[in-house]
Amino acid sequence: MIWRWIKRLTVIGLLVIAGVFLSNYMVSRSARGKVHNTLADTPIKKVGLLLGTGKHLGSGYINKFYQYRIEAAVELYKAGKIKYILISGDNSRRGYDEPTSMKEDLMAAGVPETAIYLDYAGFCTLDSVVRCKMVFGEKDILVISQQFHNERALYLAKANGMTAEGHNAKGVSKRYGAKTYAREYLARTKMFLDLLFGNEPKFLGKKIKIG
Repeated sequence: MIWRWIKRLTVIGLLVIAGVFLSNYMVSRSARGKVHNTLADTPIKKVGLLLGTGKHLGSGYINKFYQYRIEAAVELYKAGKIKYILISGDNSRRGYDEPTSMKEDLMAAGVPETAIYLDYAGFCTLDSVVRCKMVFGEKDILVISQQFHNERALYLAKANGMTAEGHNAKGVSKRYGAKTYAREYLARTKMFLDLLFGNEPKFLGKKIKIG
């Protein structure tokens, strides 16, 4: 009896591991040729969807994922690659406001307020991408984040009938971002479950026109 359960648990464990690696492969493969590292390769789009993250780490230091996304968005805007920046992030608890923090830093770097729109209900990547289409009416976008994040966002965009490409913000070392990179494997697996069960954003709300 015990051995039977051990065998079953072993099989289940192997299937889970296989699912995680298959999800990762499918997402990366789907994004080939659609994520860009240079301005020259990045297409011109009306809207850049800047995916949010916290500005500071628990230690109080600046989050490099955040810093590099801000730098990438500023560079894209000043190069004329995007006309507007839609910042989508988490604002679900007191004292934590990703969109406003990013807006302030974009403006400090020279991006005018008129070019910035905020989505306070981007609690996860699925919410950010789907709300970009359903709330802000944008179906052809440039996603701005690190490559691993862009790849997942592009898969979600395609699954929701959108046309999207990504501009890769500078990455960070695996040592620095070990937890983030590890979580990404699970996030990709969860994404497929979300798509399978038709999960939708927590909030939609009234439509907002960009531009």
